[in-house]
Amino acid sequence: MIQVPFYDAVMRTTITLDPDVDALVRKLMVERGLSFKQVINSLLRAALVPESECVDYSFQTYDLGAPAIPLEHALGVAAELDDQELRRKLLVGR
Repeated sequence: MIQVPFYDAVMRTTITLDPDVDALVRKLMVERGLSFKQVINSLLRAALVPESECVDYSFQTYDLGAPAIPLEHALGVAAELDDQELRRKLLVGR
């Protein structure tokens, strides 16, 4: 068994994980890019919250086609739009 200290802003708890459970948790950490705390909390919520209380957050998606502006230069586009708006305000006198 592996003992892993579990830290939280409010409470610190040490849990003892069997080796197979530890391996599964660490695998999920890598697959999902989550911290130990996030994986443990999500697994506990999934086990403790009745499925009837779970909310389905799936939405229909749509293909919007190709972007109208070059997204690889999004910050430059945003800066140009800000500049255009500033010029407009200066011309209008606002």
